[in-house]
Amino acid sequence: MQVTAVCGLHAIAAAEIPVPEGQPRKHVETNMTRMQEVTLTGKVVTEGSSEGLPGVTVVISDVDGGNKQGATTNESGVFSFANLQTGTRYNLEFSYIGFEKQSLKDFLLTESNAASIEVKLKESASNLSEVVVVGYGSTTKKDITGSVKSLKSAEFNQGIINSPEQLLQGKVSGVNITSATGEPGGKTNITVRGPGGVRTGSTPLFVVDGMALDNSGTGGDTNPLNFLNPQDIESIDVLKDASATAIYGARGANGVILITTKKGKSGQAAVTYSGSLGISNVARPMDVLSGPEFLAEAAKLGATVADGKADTDWQKEIFRTATTHNHNISIGGGSEKMTYYASFGSQKQQGILKNSQQNRYTGRVNLSQKLFEDRVTLDVNLNATNTKNNRPNIPNVIGSALTINPTYSPFDANGEIARYEDFTNPLFALNQYKEVLTTNRVLASISPSVKIIDGLVYKLNFGIDNSTATQDKQLLPSTIPAEIGRLENYGLRNTNKLIENYLTYTLNSKMHSLNALIGHSYQHIFIQSRNFSINKFPISDIEPIYNPGLGQDLSLVLNQPGGFATINELQSFFGRASYGFKDKYLVTATLRIDGSSKFGSNNKYGSFPSFSLGWRISEEPFMKSSPFSELKLRAGWGSTGNQEIPSKITQARFTSVVSGSASYPLDGGNTYPGGTTYTRLANPNIQWEVSKQTDVGLDFGLFKGALSGEVDYFRKVSEKMLLEVIPADPVQPAGTFWTNVPDMQIINQGMEVDLNYRNALENGLRYSVGGNITFIKNRVENSPYSVIPSGSAQGSGLTSATINGYINGEAIGSFYLKDFIGFDENGISKFRDVDGNGIVNDADRVVAGTALPTRMYNFNGNVSFKGFDLSANFNGVAGNKVYDNTANSNFYKLKLSKGVNVTPEALSEPSESVNNAALVSTRYLKSGAFLRLNNLVLGYNLNTAKLGINRWVQTARISVTGQNLAVWTKYNGFDPEVSNDRSIAGITSYGIDYLSYPKARTVIFSINLGF
Repeated sequence: MQVTAVCGLHAIAAAEIPVPEGQPRKHVETNMTRMQEVTLTGKVVTEGSSEGLPGVTVVISDVDGGNKQGATTNESGVFSFANLQTGTRYNLEFSYIGFEKQSLKDFLLTESNAASIEVKLKESASNLSEVVVVGYGSTTKKDITGSVKSLKSAEFNQGIINSPEQLLQGKVSGVNITSATGEPGGKTNITVRGPGGVRTGSTPLFVVDGMALDNSGTGGDTNPLNFLNPQDIESIDVLKDASATAIYGARGANGVILITTKKGKSGQAAVTYSGSLGISNVARPMDVLSGPEFLAEAAKLGATVADGKADTDWQKEIFRTATTHNHNISIGGGSEKMTYYASFGSQKQQGILKNSQQNRYTGRVNLSQKLFEDRVTLDVNLNATNTKNNRPNIPNVIGSALTINPTYSPFDANGEIARYEDFTNPLFALNQYKEVLTTNRVLASISPSVKIIDGLVYKLNFGIDNSTATQDKQLLPSTIPAEIGRLENYGLRNTNKLIENYLTYTLNSKMHSLNALIGHSYQHIFIQSRNFSINKFPISDIEPIYNPGLGQDLSLVLNQPGGFATINELQSFFGRASYGFKDKYLVTATLRIDGSSKFGSNNKYGSFPSFSLGWRISEEPFMKSSPFSELKLRAGWGSTGNQEIPSKITQARFTSVVSGSASYPLDGGNTYPGGTTYTRLANPNIQWEVSKQTDVGLDFGLFKGALSGEVDYFRKVSEKMLLEVIPADPVQPAGTFWTNVPDMQIINQGMEVDLNYRNALENGLRYSVGGNITFIKNRVENSPYSVIPSGSAQGSGLTSATINGYINGEAIGSFYLKDFIGFDENGISKFRDVDGNGIVNDADRVVAGTALPTRMYNFNGNVSFKGFDLSANFNGVAGNKVYDNTANSNFYKLKLSKGVNVTPEALSEPSESVNNAALVSTRYLKSGAFLRLNNLVLGYNLNTAKLGINRWVQTARISVTGQNLAVWTKYNGFDPEVSNDRSIAGITSYGIDYLSYPKARTVIFSINLGF
C-alpha cells in the first residue's frame, strides 16, 4: 500500500515526544498542533491507476482500537470522517473484495493533512483470506478441505427476487435451480449434485444465521423461503460434499445452504435506501391459431365450427403488463461494544396473469452486544414477514385461453364480459375464482457466547421459527355458467424450536493450527392444519370469503372438515476437529449422531462421520518459482442421512368405519357395527436413508491470482432407500407398508469446473469474466422393482397414464413411454413393438431420456470504468428433456375438429387422421436444453460531491436491469425450465409441463442511496 500526505508531516513528527518502548504514545499539545475538529477526507485508487475505487470499506479507530467508525468510498473512491481531533493518532483499515486488505497505523491527523490521503489498493493474488461459513463456525478459504462455494451480496443475481435460491441460480457449479413457475412467490426446485431419493425429497437444508429451517411448507402452493428479504442477505455459502455437510448429519444428505444476514458495523450510523420499479410482460407467448387461421384449418379437416366473427388473442386478454414496486431502507452502526442493523422492506409484485399478485412486508433487527470486558458476546436476530398472495385458478384460466375458439369475443355489445353456455370465458373465470393466502412468519434467535479462557468459547443458540397461514379458496355463484358458489378455508401453524450448546477451541501457532468443536442440538417441530368448506351461496355483493355464514349447504358429504397435527423431534451430538501443519497440510474430521422421532424404536439414531485432507502444494519450497499463486489438492469422504419422510410411518394406523367391507352384522340382520381395520402396519426397523459421498478437488490460482478456479470430481451413493411398497405376502391387513429397500442405490457422479479471470488496466478500466460447468450422471441401481411409476398425466383420457419411471440402470426422472414411430395407413398413431409379440401395450414402453440435465453451465462478465459498470449473466442446461403434457392434452387434430384451438404444430402431419387420439408417448417428448440471458445490468455511480449533495447523500447509484431477456431453446412451450408436480403417492416426478404459469421478461429501474 502506498499512502501520501502532502503537507506538514515532517514538522509534526518533530513535535512528537519519545515514550518508553511498549508504552502507549500520548499526545502532547504544542504550539504547532493545537487540537481542533476537522473532517478527514481521502481517496482510494487501484494500484497503477489514479481512478477511484468505489465501495471500499474504510474503518477508523483510535490507536488502542476504540471508537471505531466505518465508511464506504463513493463512486470516485472518496471517503470522509467528520468530527475528528487534530493532533490525535488514528488507525485506518481498507478492505474490498478482490483486493488485499491494507492498513495505515499510528496516523497523526493535522489540519494540513486532513484532506491529502491517497491509498492505493493492490489486486489480491487470491481470496485466500476470505471468510467462509461452514456450519457452527467459519474459516478462511485457504483452510477449507471440503467442497464449499461462498457468494457475497455483490455477486448475487439481480432483478425481481422472491427467494434466496434465485440469488444463486447459475452461480454455483453442481447446483441445479429450476424456477418451475413464473408466478409471484412460486416454488423453486433446487438440488445439489443431483437428487438422492425416490420420495424423500431432494431439497437441501437451509440454515439462516444458525437456525436450521424445516423443509415443510408454510401454507399454500408457495415457496416457504420467500419470507427472507434478499436485501438483508450478506452472504450465502453452499456446502456440497459430505465432508462439508456431515456436521449437519441427518439433514445434510441433499447439501446445506447457509444464509448469513447483514450485521451492523461500529461507527457512525449508515442509512441506505433502495427502490425499484419493474415492468414485466410474457416472455414467450404460445403460438396458437388466430381467428382466420382457425376457420381455415377447421375447414380443411371438414369440421364445422362456430364462427363468432371476431379475432381474439385470448392470451393478450388474460395476461397484462405487470409492475413491481420494491422499497428497502436500512440503518446500521453502533459503538465498539454494541452494533445494530435494522431494515424494512416492501415488495408489491403483480403477476403477468391478471389477478395474481404478491405483497410482502419484511422487518429485521440484528443486534450484537459485548459485555464483561468483551468476554461475553450477545447476538440477537429477529425477522418478521407478512406475505399475501392472490391467485386465480391458473391451469383453468391458461388452459381456456389457449384452447377457446378465437372467433369468440371476450366482451358483449355492452362492453361487459361475455358469458357463454358452452364454455367459460377466461375473463369471467378470473373474476369468479380467487385464492388468498396470508402468511405471517417470525424467525428469531438469541446466541450468547462466553470466552472461558483464551481460545475456548462456549456458545448457546436458541431459535424459534413460527409461521401461521390462512388460505381461502372462493368460487362465486352465477347463473350463466351455472355455479352454486363455494368457500374453502385452510389454516396452518408451523412452529420450529431449536436449542444448541457447543464449545469451540482454537489454537494457532507458527507451526500448528487447531480448531475443535463439540456440541449438542435439540429441535422440536410442531405442524397443525385445519380446514372446512361450505357450499351454495346466494348471488349478492357480499363475497363468501367475508361472510361464510351465507352458505346454505353444510352436508358432510361435500363439506367434511379435516385436519392433522404432528410433532417431529431431532436430537443430535456433533463434533469436528480441523488441524493444519505449517499452513499447508490440512485435515478435518467430523462426527454427528442424530436421533429422529420419525424412525422406529430399533433405529432412532444414526452415526454420520466424515474425513477430509488438504495439501497446499503452492506453499512447498519447490513451488516458489512456479506460476501458481495458489494450488491446493483436496480429498474427502463422508456419510450423511435423510429423514425427509412422513411422520409416524413406523407406527401402526387403524381406521374405523361402518361398512359391509369392514364388519358384519352381529344380530343376524342388516345392522353393521363399526369395524376397525389396519391401514398401515408398524415397522420399528425403519432407519435412516444414507448418502455416502467421495470428493476430490483442486483449487488453483495463476497469473498472480488473476485467473482462479476449482475442479471437483464427486460420487454420491444413496442407499437404504425409504419407500412405501406393496407387501410380498398377498394376505395382509394393509395394502402398503414403509421400509428401507435393501441393496437399492441411487448414484450421482460427475465433475465440476469453475473458472474466473479478472484484470485492471492502468486507465482505470476493470473487467472480469467467469463461468462454471457441471457434468453429472444419475442412475438407479439394484431396485427390486421393474419400474416405480411417477408423473401422472393430466387431461381428458390421460389420467391413468404415467410419464416418469424409476428403472434399474437408468436416471431418476427418466421418461418411460411408448415410442411413437409415425402413423399407419389410416392416420392412426403407431408405436414400437419392443418385445415383438405383435401387441403394443405397457410392456413396450422404453426409457426415452431424462428430465435431469447432464450438463449445467453459466458464464458471466463484468466491466467498469469511472462511474459506469455493465454486467451480464447467462445460464443454461443440456442433455435433458421436457414432456409437453399441455400439447398432449390439448393440441391435436381431433381437438380442432371439435372446435378447440390448437397450435400449428398440431396440424403439421398431413397423414394424421382427424380421428387419431393423442396417447401418452414420445411424440410429446421434447428437448429441454436452453441458454438464458438471465441478467443484464447497466449501472452508474453518481459523483455526489460534484452534485453538491455529499453533505446529505454520501453515495448514489442508478441502474437498469434486464431479467430473462432472451432464451435460446428448441422447446415451443412457454418456457423449457419447468417441472409441474405430478407425483404419484409421493414418488417425485420430473420435467412435466402442464399449463404452467409462464415466465416474464422484466426491465427494472433502480436507485440506491447511502446517507
